[in-house]
Amino acid sequence: MRGVVVQRLNFLRRQQVLQLYRRILRAIRDVPAEADRRHLQKWAREEFQRNKGATEEDAIRMMITQGHMQLRELQRALKLAKS
Repeated sequence: MRGVVVQRLNFLRRQQVLQLYRRILRAIRDVPAEADRRHLQKWAREEFQRNKGATEEDAIRMMITQGHMQLRELQRALKLAKS
C-alpha cells in the first residue's frame, strides 16, 4: 500500500513540475526581445534539467515554490513593461 501512495505522490509532483515548466515557457513567449526570450528559455530548460534527478520531497516542494515565485516575478515584470 505504501508503494502505491509513493507512486501516486511522485505522479502528482511530476504533473506539478511539468505544469510549472509549461507556464514558465508560456510566460517567456511574451518577452518582447528575441535575445531575452532565448536566454530565458535556455535558463528555464537548464534549471529544470539540473534538478531533474531530485528525489527528496522537501527539496522538490521548495523548488516548486521557488519556480512559482520566479514565474510571478516574470509575469509582474512583463505587465510593468506593457504599461
